[in-house]
Amino acid sequence: MKLSKKKIGGGIGAFLFLGIVVVILLFFIPNGEGNFRKLIITEDSTFETVMQDIQESGQVKSFFTFRIAAQILDFKGNIKKGKYTFKENESNFSLIKMLRRGQHVPVRFTFNNIRTKEQLVKKLDGKFLFERNELENLLDNRTFLSTFGLTPETTISIFIPNTYELYYDITAEQFFSSMYKQYNRFWNEKRDQQAQKIGLSRSQVVTLASIVEEENFKEVEKGLIAGLYINRLIKGMKLQADPTVKFALQDFRITRITEEHLMTDSPYNTYLYTGLPPGPIRIPATSTVDSVLNYRHHDYIYMCAPARRLAVGLRPILLVSLPGSDRPGSSSSVALPEPSSPKQLNLRGIWPTT
Repeated sequence: MKLSKKKIGGGIGAFLFLGIVVVILLFFIPNGEGNFRKLIITEDSTFETVMQDIQESGQVKSFFTFRIAAQILDFKGNIKKGKYTFKENESNFSLIKMLRRGQHVPVRFTFNNIRTKEQLVKKLDGKFLFERNELENLLDNRTFLSTFGLTPETTISIFIPNTYELYYDITAEQFFSSMYKQYNRFWNEKRDQQAQKIGLSRSQVVTLASIVEEENFKEVEKGLIAGLYINRLIKGMKLQADPTVKFALQDFRITRITEEHLMTDSPYNTYLYTGLPPGPIRIPATSTVDSVLNYRHHDYIYMCAPARRLAVGLRPILLVSLPGSDRPGSSSSVALPEPSSPKQLNLRGIWPTT
């Protein structure tokens, strides 16, 4: 019995309609759950482990249709590492297209008020695909750092406190290169010329800024303090900066520097060694770096501490450390009259030893 053309046409039409319905169901019906959970794909991820993560985290409404669509669109052969967010009501086609192309969410992070490389690495731990120890090793790798004109001691100087956005799947080397680019953007021609005029390199400016910031975080006084230290450097005097002793001891809870502390044999101890320490003792704010570059010109070279012992007059200067705090901003500056005899007061760091 022969089928009529009408019946054949009707069968083909029904088959095509069914096919269109299946395609729509598989690829174009909204399926993203939008639960704000991140899908993390690493270099070791496989098709099955990715599917398992998606199913267990409930990131799609119909896992059955998502898996079939992923197989048809060959996601298995195009797995890209990264951190992904499934938006609510996105279709399977859009979601898989995103995964195949590696379109992942950038990581937004901010860092400031950091003293050491260890604190920096801890702050970044878990935010990116690279492991913590990879960045730690990189920041201590003299061969790698030498290509940037840096050392393990000065490498922290390239990190500019700010808010950044970088993709999750970058390597430790790529992260470092991105930070170095930001560092070069900050150090424009004007700042380089200012540093050259002072006679300091970029890292030396940052190192001095880190000491200034540990001494006092008040914006109006940073330039004054920077000028004092620059005067000491010019005269070949020891900086005698208490924060460098704390850094040498790696004990930032110290509220009073003792004679024993001052004997700590470390290149960071500016009571024992002349000149700047090998590198920054914290990551200073950009405003502090600019305070060094635009330091106040004056003749002061002395510091006074603590305030409660200033019973007789002194003139040169400046910084009076307030007891009970080791955080930036815990001191203030005062101008005082000159004493009749420098030896009237046994105040460390005020009068040069002879």
